[in-house]
Amino acid sequence: MKISNYELYKVTPRWLFLKIETDNGIVGWGEPVIEGRADTVNAAVKELMDYLINKDPLRIEDHWNMMYRSGFYRGGPILMSAIAGIDQALWDIKGKYYNAPIYQLIGGAARDSIRVYSWIGGDRPSDVGQAARNVVDLGFTAVKMNGTEELQYIDSYKKIDETVERIAAVREAVGNDIGIGIDFHGRVHKPMAKILAKELEPYRPMFIEEPVLPENNEALRDIANHTHIPIATGERMFSRWDFKTILSDGYVDIIQPDLSHAGGITEVKKIASMAEAYDVALAPHCPLGPIALAACLQVDATSHNAFIQEQSLGIHYNKENDILDYVKDRSVFDYKDGYVKIPQGPGLGIEINEEYVKEKAKEGHNWKNPIWRHKDGSIAEW
Repeated sequence: MKISNYELYKVTPRWLFLKIETDNGIVGWGEPVIEGRADTVNAAVKELMDYLINKDPLRIEDHWNMMYRSGFYRGGPILMSAIAGIDQALWDIKGKYYNAPIYQLIGGAARDSIRVYSWIGGDRPSDVGQAARNVVDLGFTAVKMNGTEELQYIDSYKKIDETVERIAAVREAVGNDIGIGIDFHGRVHKPMAKILAKELEPYRPMFIEEPVLPENNEALRDIANHTHIPIATGERMFSRWDFKTILSDGYVDIIQPDLSHAGGITEVKKIASMAEAYDVALAPHCPLGPIALAACLQVDATSHNAFIQEQSLGIHYNKENDILDYVKDRSVFDYKDGYVKIPQGPGLGIEINEEYVKEKAKEGHNWKNPIWRHKDGSIAEW
C-alpha cells in the first residue's frame, strides 16, 4: 500500500481538513490548522506531503521523525500543526487497514468514555450564569469560560471584581457539583494572575487555564505558590520538548496539548505518558472540528491520566457550521450525563461527509482572531 494523493479543504467556521488517499482505496482524514493561519498551515502540509507520496502510510513513526527531524528547523505552531494533521490521517488509514479503532493499535482502551465540558460565554463573557444553567440542563457536568477581558500588566481592582462576579454568578447558577474551568487565555500578566487566582479560590474552580502566556511559564511557580486551584496549560506548546521543563518543575497540574497543534496522535500520546510519570492530568485542548475531536478521544481512551475532554459543540466560534455538520453519523459524538463514548469504528471512528466538505470548501473562510488594544493604544493579549 502506498500514499497516492491528498486533498486539502478549508471549511467554515475556521478549519482545515486533509484527506490522504492510498493506492488500495483506503482514505484517511486529518485536521491540520492553526486558528487564523489556515493558509500558512496549508502551505506547510503541501511541503511535507511531497516527501510522503508513494510511501507506505503504515510507517507512521518513521514518517513523523522524517517530518520533524529532517527539516533542520523544527517545532513551532505551523510545522507541528501540519505534522499533526498528516499524523491523524495516517493513523486513520492504519486503523481502517487493520479494521480497528486507533486506540486498539496504541495499547488498547483504559476507559470506555470520558467526561466532556461545554464552553459558555464568548471572548468578552456576559450572561454566563444563565448560559451555564442552560448547558447543565443539557446534561453537562462541567463548563469552561473566558475569565477576563484584556488586562494591563498592572490593572484595576474593578476588573478583578468584575471577573470574580462572573464566576460567582456561574457558581450560584449551577451549584457546587458542577466543574468550572476558567480560561485566563494568556490575557493576564503575572502580577494580576496572582491576585485573580487568590480571589477565585472561594468558588472552587476545576482549574485555571493559561494563567500566563507559555513564554512566561517560569511564572507558574509564583502563581502555584499563591493558590491551591489546579493550574492547566499547554494549548500553545507543541512537542514533548516544550512540555519537558514544566513537568519537571512541578508547578502545573493539568496539561492541555492540542491534537491538531502538538504533532498529532503520535506526539500527544508520548506527552500524555510523560505527564503521567509526574502525576499530572491530561485534558486535551480542542475548540476545533470533528476530526480533531475524534483524534483526541482515541488518545483519551488509552491515557490513564486523561480526565476531561474539551469539545466545540455550540462554541461561540462555530457560527456558520458546527462539528456535527461534517460527519455522516451525528450520534458518534452523543453526550450523555456529561460523558461521551470513545468511537468504536475503524481508524478515527468517524465517517466524514465528503460531499458536504467539498461544498463548504468552495466557500472557504478567512477567519482571523480579533486585534485588541488597551485604552492607551497599545496591543492587548486576545
